[in-house]
Amino acid sequence: MTDKPWIKHYKAGVPHVINADAYPSTWAMSQEAIAKYGDAPAFSNFGADLSFADIDRLSGNLAAYLQGHLGLKKGDRVAIMSPNVLAFPVTLFANMRAGLVQVNVNPLYTARELQHQLNDADTDTIVIFSGSTPVLAEIISNTRIKNVIVANLGDCGNSALPSPPTDERLSNVVTFSEALAAGEKLSFTPVDISGEDLLFLQYTGGTTGLSKGAALTHRNLVANILQFTLSLGADIREREEVVITALPLYHIFALMVNCLSYFTKGGRNILITNPRDMPGFVKELATSKFSVLTGVNTLFNGLLHTPGFSEIDFSTFRLAGGGGTAIQAAISNKWREVTGLHITEGYGLSETSPVVTFNVAGRDEFTATIGIPMPSTEISLRDADGVEVAMGEPGELCVKGPQVMQGYWRKPEETAAVTTADGYFCTGDIAILTEEGRFKIVDRKKDMVVVSGFNVYPNEVEAVVANMEGVLEAACIGVPDARTDEAVKLFVVKKPDADITSDDIVAFCRENLTAYKVPRQIVFIDELPKSPVGKILRRELRD
Repeated sequence: MTDKPWIKHYKAGVPHVINADAYPSTWAMSQEAIAKYGDAPAFSNFGADLSFADIDRLSGNLAAYLQGHLGLKKGDRVAIMSPNVLAFPVTLFANMRAGLVQVNVNPLYTARELQHQLNDADTDTIVIFSGSTPVLAEIISNTRIKNVIVANLGDCGNSALPSPPTDERLSNVVTFSEALAAGEKLSFTPVDISGEDLLFLQYTGGTTGLSKGAALTHRNLVANILQFTLSLGADIREREEVVITALPLYHIFALMVNCLSYFTKGGRNILITNPRDMPGFVKELATSKFSVLTGVNTLFNGLLHTPGFSEIDFSTFRLAGGGGTAIQAAISNKWREVTGLHITEGYGLSETSPVVTFNVAGRDEFTATIGIPMPSTEISLRDADGVEVAMGEPGELCVKGPQVMQGYWRKPEETAAVTTADGYFCTGDIAILTEEGRFKIVDRKKDMVVVSGFNVYPNEVEAVVANMEGVLEAACIGVPDARTDEAVKLFVVKKPDADITSDDIVAFCRENLTAYKVPRQIVFIDELPKSPVGKILRRELRD
C-alpha cells in the first residue's frame, strides 16, 4: 500500500523502520538485559522471585544438562508443556542459549492433541508440568519421547508448594530440580546462533484438522520485540515496569509481549499460574504495584465482575494490552471507569511472532480498531482475486515484515497456500482501512471460532466427532457467547438407528479435545447443507 495514512499516528521519535539484524539472536538480546539488570527481579510466582542473574545461572545449568547429559544439539526440538510457573522462563532461556527449538504445548491438551504435536515436531525431549504427566503417560509409547523432565509448582522458588504427583506409568523421569543440579556440575559449550536459526515451533490450526507449527526464527522474535518496544517508546520505562502475566506463556502473545519484550527493558513479570481462579487472581493483583496487564476480552470482563477488583490501587497502572479477539467497547468503557485506562487493542497471529498492529491510544480513547502497523510492517488489503482494494473497502489482511514466520514446519504446500507471489502472508482475516488511518477487522475468511482468545478450527472438532460411533457426519460453527465471546456449536447427523445423545457427544469430545474446543451447543439435524461438489456450507448453518 503506497499511501500510508497511519504514519501520522506514530508517536514522535518512533522509527518507521527497524533493524531486525540489530542483534544476532534473541539470546544476544537477553544477554544484554542480564548484564544490565543483574540482581533486579525478572520473574515472580507464588511470592518467589528470580532475578536476571538467577535466570542466567539457572538457564545455564539447564542448558548444560540438555547439551552435556542428554546430548541435544543445535536445532533439536524441546517441548515444554507447562502453565505459568518459574520453570517456564528458565526452560525458555536454556533452549534459547543452547540453540534448541522450543515447542510450546498447551498443558491442558488431551492425549490425541499432544501425540500429534510431539510427533509432528519430531522431538524426543519434553519439559512437562507434573499435573500434565497423566496425559503424556497415555501416549508416550506412540512418540519418540525418551527424555522427560518434570517441573513442579515450587521449582526455582517456594519448594514447599504442593504439586500434583507425577504419573507412575512414566519411567526414567528426571525432576526439574535434579536436571538443574546435574547441569551445575557440567560445563556448557556456547553455541553460535544466527537470526535464521529456529527459536519456536508455535502450533496453530490446520486445514486437515491437525495443528501445524509456525516456524519462528530468532530474527522473527528480535524484530517483533524491537517493533513492539520501539512503538511504545517512552511508555516502557526501563527497570520500572511490573507486568501481570496471566495469559499463558505457551501462547505467543504472552511469550513475546510480556516475557521477552519487557525482559529486554528490565521489567518484572508476575506469573499467574491459574487465572481461572478469579478471586485468587484479584488477591494477587491487590498485593502488586503493577503497571502492565495484558489479556483477552473475557479476562478483562471476568476481572470486572470479580468482587474486590474495583478496590485495587491502580495508581501505577499504565497499560492494558488486549488481543486474541476483538475487545468490546462496552468492556473497555467499564474498564476505564474502574481502572482509569481504556484497553489498548492490537492484532497478531502465531505466524507473525505475533504483533502486526497496535493502537497508540490509552487513557482517553478507545478506537474499536486493531490500530496501526508496527514499524517495518507492510499491510495490503486484497480481494478474492488478489487485487488491492480501495480505502474503506473490505479485503483480506495480508502482511509482510521481518516478524512473519519462515513457514509452516515441514509443510511447504500449506506455506505456499498462504503466501502471495509478492511475498505477503495472507491472514484469513477481512479488514478495512478507516479514514482515520487505522485498521479494523470486519470478518473472517476462515471459519475459525475464537473462544476466550483461543482459536478453535472447525475441521479439527469435526474430524474428532467423525470418529464417534453413531455419527454419520458433523459440522461446527461459532456462535456468540456472553462468557467466552464465542462458543462452538455442533450440528450432528446420526447414523440410521444410532442411539446417541448430546451428553454422549460432549463426553467423547472432552476425551479428545481441550476444554475450550468442546461444543457448548449440539443440534441433531437430518442433513447438512452442502454445495454441488459436497462442501459443507457453514454459512447456511450460521443463518
